[in-house]
Parts: sequence; C-alpha cells; structure tokens
Amino acid sequence: MKSQPPASSTTAHVDTFARDNLPPLDQWPDITLDLPELAYPARLNCAVELLDRNVIEGRGEQAAIHATGPDGTVITASYRQVLARANQIARVLRDDLGLVPGTRILLRGPNNPMMATCWFAVIKAGCIAVATMPLLRAKELQPVIDRAAVTIALCDSNLRDEMERVQAVCPSLQRVLYFNGNGPDSLEAAIEDKPVDFENIDTALDDVALIAFTSGTTGQPKGTLHFHRDVMAMCDLFPRSCLKPTADDIFCGTPPLAFTFGLGGMLCFPFRFGASTVLSERLTPQSLLETIARHRASIVFTAPTFYRMMAPLVSGHDLSSLRKAVSAGEALPDATRQLFKDATGIEILDGLGATEMIHIFVSHTEQSVRRGATGHAIRGYQVAVLDDDGRPCPPGTVGRLAVRGATGCRYLADPRQADYVQNGWNITGDAYRMDEDGYLYYEARIDDMIISAGYNIAGPEVEGALLMHPAVAECGVVGKPDVERGQIVMAFVVLKDGHIADAAMARSLQDHVKATVAPYKYPREVAFVAALPRTETGKVQRFRLRQMAAGGA
Repeated sequence: MKSQPPASSTTAHVDTFARDNLPPLDQWPDITLDLPELAYPARLNCAVELLDRNVIEGRGEQAAIHATGPDGTVITASYRQVLARANQIARVLRDDLGLVPGTRILLRGPNNPMMATCWFAVIKAGCIAVATMPLLRAKELQPVIDRAAVTIALCDSNLRDEMERVQAVCPSLQRVLYFNGNGPDSLEAAIEDKPVDFENIDTALDDVALIAFTSGTTGQPKGTLHFHRDVMAMCDLFPRSCLKPTADDIFCGTPPLAFTFGLGGMLCFPFRFGASTVLSERLTPQSLLETIARHRASIVFTAPTFYRMMAPLVSGHDLSSLRKAVSAGEALPDATRQLFKDATGIEILDGLGATEMIHIFVSHTEQSVRRGATGHAIRGYQVAVLDDDGRPCPPGTVGRLAVRGATGCRYLADPRQADYVQNGWNITGDAYRMDEDGYLYYEARIDDMIISAGYNIAGPEVEGALLMHPAVAECGVVGKPDVERGQIVMAFVVLKDGHIADAAMARSLQDHVKATVAPYKYPREVAFVAALPRTETGKVQRFRLRQMAAGGA
C-alpha cells in the first residue's frame, strides 16, 4: 500500500517545515505495515517508547548507559537517571528557548551519554533531531544546517571550534548550547535547577522524528526524513528477526550515533529491549576488544575493517561474554568472516542497510548464513534484483538491488527522490545478484561512492578539496580496492607547472584535504599523472581511473 501523509490536523508539529518538504506523494515508496509488530498507535513518540517505557514498566534502576571516565573508571547511568536528565534538557528546549514541536535541532557529539540523552530530549520535546558526525568540518556542516533550516544546536564542548566557524557563516543558526562543559553557558548549567519531569509531546506516528543526512555521489548532502514509526520499525524488525536481544545484553561498538546504523545499534535497540549500551568516543580494534572485556559486552556492532584487524588480537582478551557480532557499513568479505570466526567462534551477522531505509533490511541468522552472501530479505521487507528497465533479473544475474517494506526513502525537498524511488521500489545503488533461494551476493556500487572502513566518501567532494590547493591543476578521485578497508581513497593529480611531483607534495596534498574536509576522507594514495583520461566531450573517464587504481598505477 501507499503510505499517506497524515492530515495537518493530526500532526503535533507547530513548525511544519519537515512536513511541507516531504517529496510528492507519487514519488513515495510503497510502504507495507501489515505485520503485527508494526501495529503502532496513531499517537506515538518514539523517545517515550524507548526511554520512558522502561521506567514505567519497572526497569528504572537497571543500567542503561555505560561509559569510561577520564580516569578509566566505569560510569553507569540507570534508565531513571537518563530519563531525568532528558526531561531537564527537554524543559530547556521548551521553556528557556521557546522551541515548538517540529523545530530542527542539530546534534553534534561523539558517542557519549550526553549526546544520547540530548537525542532523547529533542524527540520528547516533539522536535526533529539532525545528528551530525563529529569529524565533519564547518564546510560540510553548513549545507546540512541550510537544507534542514536548523536554528538551534546542541554540541559537545570539545567540538566548539568547528561549531563556532559554521555559526559565523550560518545566520539562521541562532543559538548553540554546549554540553560536557562546566561553564555558565553550558547545557549542564541550564538544566541544573530544572524539574526532572516533562510533559512529552503527543506526536503522530508519522510526524518526522529525525533528518538523517547522507552524502551522495556528487557530494551534495541528502536529508532523509524518518517518522516516529520508522524508528520503532527499525527496532522491531532486524533485532527481532536476526539479533534476538534480551534485557541482559550489553551492546557496544564503533558506529556513531549520527549514523542510523549507530543510532539503532548503539542506542535504540538496547533501549527497546531494556538492555544497556556502552558508549565510547574513540575506539581502535585494540580498545574495542578491551571494551568488550571490561564491560562484559555481549553484542558488538562495527565495520568489516575492525573485525579483520581485531581477529589477530583476540587471544589477549577475555571475550567469553560476547555472543553476537554485527557487521554493516560496507560489504563483508568472506575471508574476514572466517578469520573472525576462527579467532572467536562467533559467526558475524552481516547486514545491508541504507540511511534512506533507516537501518538493515538484508541479513541472516547464524543458522541461515551462506558463504559469500550478504543474506536475504529480513521480515518486513521484499528485495529484488532489477535490470535497467525495471524487470526482475534471472537468478545469478547482476542487476540493481531494489527493496520495499516497512520503511523507505523520503528525501528532504530533493529532486533525487525520483532516482531513488522507482515504481514503488527503493533503488539502493548497489549491484547484486540473487540465487534461487533469495540470497543476495554483493558485486559493487553502481555509483562512484567510495566506501572505506564503513564510511561513505564522495570522490567529487575530495576532488573539490584538492583543487583548492595552489599546486593542483586537475584531479580525479576513485576508490582503490584494499584488503583491510574494503577501499581506500586514491587521487590522480595533474600538477601545475613549476611544482615537483614527489613524496613531499603528496603529503602536502593529503594534509590540505584533512584540513578542508573530514580527515577520514583524505586520499591515502596520491598518483601524479600528466593528464586525466577523458571522453571526447571532455568528461573524466572514471572507469579508467578505477582500472588504473586496481592495477597499482
């Protein structure tokens, strides 16, 4: 069925910007909500269901969030403590800032208890969370703020520098409150005397709860609009089908809360099942293993790169508490799956998701794993492999992956909606083949997106940064296959006359990109060439660059 937008009389949003900028109804994907676990009430606030519900049902004193303090000690907050703090922050948003439901609030912070608590507060107040990855620079934050018409930001004090830079060029951003600080202008100071109760906003199940931004092949950010019911569906499909968590589980991992992969795995999933989560700001493969051992974590979420790097380090750590490992963000090589299984005895649960779909829609259980396959459509979704004309491909034939089900793509006022949603299907941009049993085997990305260690990196964005360097005449950026990261960013650069193509120049270009855009996007390899391969019309032949990268040019 087509999911109809609610009549304006049903929405709790006073600020209707998000609703007004939904795509045209005829460009919406087909949405199917006929499973009993998806029968949500018409009035639904996902933060209330995930946070308040645990206290209402008697789990108030149970552990909710674990973190490691500056001195290495473990800090644990109960559900009641998280709820009290979220209510105080919600009061600041409503009473002090005068924000009305529907207001977009930028969230800036690494994975820590205050970042998570702010997310709950924003949703409880009926506002819309626009979370951003902590590594983003002002240049990358500005289009997010502009496109989502953000007026307020809650930001970790350690990210103040970039926040102040972007505030200087975004006049719409009226106020920034900094948390994890102790100054008179801190969020902590604002909530100090606030009551710990709050009258939650009675949102509609299809009021927008969050705008999740993803960078496409052009580097232009696309905002995806997700309803309160989408957040709940995220929690009630993949976890129940494949993960099967219990209240005794302790979650941990690396994906940022700003990614929907991390929002689900690091926050919403554990709270939906009355479990607890370990939030860590910075993790390496070594420290992730230490985190599992220290907190006795039972479920871990991370990217294939980490699993591959963790495998040889396992012997020095007590991982007896670990029972589930989830991989997503990039294709999981079968060799990595086997390497980790040999080291731990644990079968990695591979997952394919998309920001547009909010979370994982293809996966498997330990019992249904098939070598080399990502998995099959999970409960609540249908998948197909389509040819260029939209017809199903025969088994074993590579085509475009299409998905539909309980969630789907709704871009924020973006003409690319018509590209992503075709005939009711969400076209993910992945090239897959499907066997006769419905198992999907990943081939490649259809577009030019570089996926490195779980991060999506748009080549044209890196090219734009390189072209700002005074020595660069022209450049082309593609992904180069890499055993550990899946891909790395590789730049082919034509220098201007008078500049020397040597190792010092390569380092200069890399440092320049790190200072211009998020550091993880920098080219790990730089190749100097006399000219870029072009078509007769002057367009760069990216497939030639990819061939050169794969061949070690």
